[in-house]
Amino acid sequence: MSADTPEKKPVRATRRRTPAHVKSLRGVKNWKQVSEWLAWRDIEDIECITPDQAGVARGKMMPSKKFTSNTSLALPSAVFMTTISGDYPEDGHGFHYPENDGDLKMVPDLSTLCVVPWESDPTAQVICDLVDQDGKAVEFTPRNVLRKVVTAYSKLGLKPVVAPEIEFYLVKKNPDPDYPLTPPVGRSGRAIGGGQGYSIAGVNEFDELIDDIYHFSEAQGLEIDTLIHEEGAAQLEINLRHGDPVELADQVFMFKRTIREAALKHDMYATFMAKPIQGQPGSAMHIHQSIVDKKTGRNLFSNEDGTESDKFRHFIGGMQKHVPNALVMFAPYVNSYRRLTINASAPVNVRWGYDNRTTAFRVPRSEPGSRRVENRIPSSDANPYLALAASLACGLIGIINKIEPDLPTSTTVNSKEVELPRGLIDAVEAFAQDTELQKLLGTSFSATFSAIKRAEFETFMEVISPWEREYLLLNV
Repeated sequence: MSADTPEKKPVRATRRRTPAHVKSLRGVKNWKQVSEWLAWRDIEDIECITPDQAGVARGKMMPSKKFTSNTSLALPSAVFMTTISGDYPEDGHGFHYPENDGDLKMVPDLSTLCVVPWESDPTAQVICDLVDQDGKAVEFTPRNVLRKVVTAYSKLGLKPVVAPEIEFYLVKKNPDPDYPLTPPVGRSGRAIGGGQGYSIAGVNEFDELIDDIYHFSEAQGLEIDTLIHEEGAAQLEINLRHGDPVELADQVFMFKRTIREAALKHDMYATFMAKPIQGQPGSAMHIHQSIVDKKTGRNLFSNEDGTESDKFRHFIGGMQKHVPNALVMFAPYVNSYRRLTINASAPVNVRWGYDNRTTAFRVPRSEPGSRRVENRIPSSDANPYLALAASLACGLIGIINKIEPDLPTSTTVNSKEVELPRGLIDAVEAFAQDTELQKLLGTSFSATFSAIKRAEFETFMEVISPWEREYLLLNV
């Protein structure tokens, strides 16, 4: 530096404190904070999504500037009345298709705002609730059904706590539905076989895909408790931390999207079908449940001396009595009932027991403060909002009516007589007879959901299966 050049003094950088809600994944509470959150991440687009009756994400995408300009969002009511194949049910049994197909308002739940990590352009997503034109919650939408059940608990000073476990298969891409699904090839270069329960090597076969699942989940603020390899060929299970039912249903809803996207990135499918591969175990969505006091947070399944409480027994009693009638919400498709068969590692009755995995309702070993009931009946194809709503509703009816359970069992009970409805249409009819359950879930939802399931059954009956061609074509 020349002696004639004045020496420049170092400039101290001005440090601006970034608000906590801007840095956090789920900290926004109002529209001003939303704008700051989006600007800090240079978000260009927003996916405004909500689960339909099947748990499929429906909604609209828009530029972030339009999202924050108080734009009115709406979806046709028919979105929540379509079958999985895109058809509409016929009127009857209390269901009437709306003549005008009016709009329902979408109200973003700002607490669910998070990034969409698999998109190439900066994108965010937010889960929306549905209200009518007067601002009243729409009873037959899945998120509102679950809220209705949680509110029923709250009125009694109770708060349900849940922890779902979701099983799924990885399979080779299969664009032709006439061909059976097959396991994918892992990093060893060989197709994955079954019988790999809790195998670390089985998990390591898909290291890069699982890394993406973790990265995508972390970016969205989703908390994975554990991940294991299940018994099926390339069958994995993700366990979530316990918490509020609506928040956990949101997480399962988003996890399903996340896992599918991660699998597609690695040129394979992730499927949540209950029974995707013949001869392999089915996929479940087990639900751990407990009830706490709203004021104290104490687990009400245990007395103060650590013994089992009346509420614990009555919760199980309610599930034993009403879960068979709610089965259509736990096993919502024809394929779901292929999992619920004798000797298929799934429950076939409503027995309960301590640490007995052959029962429908298992009480895991735990300290009194962690006492809980695991509902092992739901399959992974179930809408998480509806499965949680139905399971908690059955337990609540038991608490209200003081329903006593039968004696616990320590023997194998899933190889005996099936006590559950054997098929979809039988489950729909059982649901239609349980007026107490329908009242708690909402009559308009119950009529709508039942109509959808009846229509799906009729559509399935139009399909001729390979079994029929194999054994009936030339023999009858």
